[in-house]
Amino acid sequence: MTHDGAGATGWIDRFFHVTRRGSTLPREVVAGLTTFGAMAYIMVVNPAILSMAGLDRHDMIMTTIAASVVGSLLMALLANLPIALAPAMSSNLVFAQVVVVQMGIAPPVAFTMVLIGGLCFVALSLTHWRQKIVMGFPVSVRTGIHCAIGAFIAHIGMVSGGLAVRGGDGLAFGALRDPAVLLGVAGLFLAAALRLLRVPAGMLLTIVAVTVAGCCIHRADGHAVTSLPSAWLEWPRYPAHMLLPFDFHGFFTHFGLVLPVALYFFLGDFFDATGTMMAVTRKAGLSVEDGQPVLGRAAFVADGTASVVGAALGTSTVSAYLESLVGAEAGGRTGLVGVTVAILFALSSVLWPIITAVPAVATAPVLILVGLGMLADLGRAEHDGAAGILAPLLMVLVTVMTGNFMVSLALGLLLHTVLALAARRWSEITPVLLLLDAVFVFYLVLASGIGDKS
Repeated sequence: MTHDGAGATGWIDRFFHVTRRGSTLPREVVAGLTTFGAMAYIMVVNPAILSMAGLDRHDMIMTTIAASVVGSLLMALLANLPIALAPAMSSNLVFAQVVVVQMGIAPPVAFTMVLIGGLCFVALSLTHWRQKIVMGFPVSVRTGIHCAIGAFIAHIGMVSGGLAVRGGDGLAFGALRDPAVLLGVAGLFLAAALRLLRVPAGMLLTIVAVTVAGCCIHRADGHAVTSLPSAWLEWPRYPAHMLLPFDFHGFFTHFGLVLPVALYFFLGDFFDATGTMMAVTRKAGLSVEDGQPVLGRAAFVADGTASVVGAALGTSTVSAYLESLVGAEAGGRTGLVGVTVAILFALSSVLWPIITAVPAVATAPVLILVGLGMLADLGRAEHDGAAGILAPLLMVLVTVMTGNFMVSLALGLLLHTVLALAARRWSEITPVLLLLDAVFVFYLVLASGIGDKS
């Protein structure tokens, strides 16, 4: 028995290069536990966001967990990196609020867009064009995308948590006499304090604390903020109808309108994954192994494939999570971290009745804090002068004032091109930029109704 155990342990060590990378099996498992604690909030937040698109919350819990399990395993087994994957916090909001709610696109068409973006990611990962696109895409527009989505996420958090309510002149702050509003503010302060203290599971602890407090706190209408389920644990039921939820006919019927969003799903995942994986491997001290870069083609193929599988399972774009950094700080160096995260996500699936009971006011602080964290990129853009900051600022302003992210992205791209032409920075006028400009001009024409013959 001991010999078999030692043999199994030795096989794991060799497969994941644990000893070679200066780590141990217990340290890798602890790093996996730490990473899971930091990103487990997605099991609550992602279903809450996707339910805004009319999708069943229980179904979205199951698809979120399944996609997180598969994505983390793909990265662990194909690339052997300490990076966990789950549905991305930026793409899920674009999926629900922009594509389905604002544009009126049916969820099956939206899932098809995620699939196309993932397939493009995989195809690009197999070529040498990956680095060319990274170098050719405007940094200011990438910053603008990140910050505009951050503003959008924070806005949704404020509204869903009752901290911002509709008033005569737009939005007003929620009534402070409402205990639920005060609970939301307290949750925001708690989440911010835990982040400052670098508590790994701070987001998850905030959701739990606000949910528990909501059992004792009543809204202005007298109802408790949190309604507990009849059962706390229940065997998971995967929604079979969410498998392969695609509508290719609808995708090509609305091709002009959905192409820019499909491009966003592709580009957003591409740049987020690139930045995240670079940051995590740098933190883990991983650069070259056996004469090859550790962050190579396999890592990008794993990330892109995760989005393809995620779409097939019925969820939004799956991508590498920056929370993997806390696992690297805890000593994680191999894919065993991702295997641990996947196992913990799978075990959590029996908790779905509790997850469905989490009120919006409990997820609102997480949305607001994630959004504010993304807005911090504006500080870095400021160092590039007016040319670097104007496009991101315009994108944030348009997104906050109108809630129309796609228009903000189009205007940001076009403004960047105009400024580059005005300053005669010819090196920035790349084929990638001109192609994107053409696509988004076409989108603006269609979206505005110009050229509509009906």
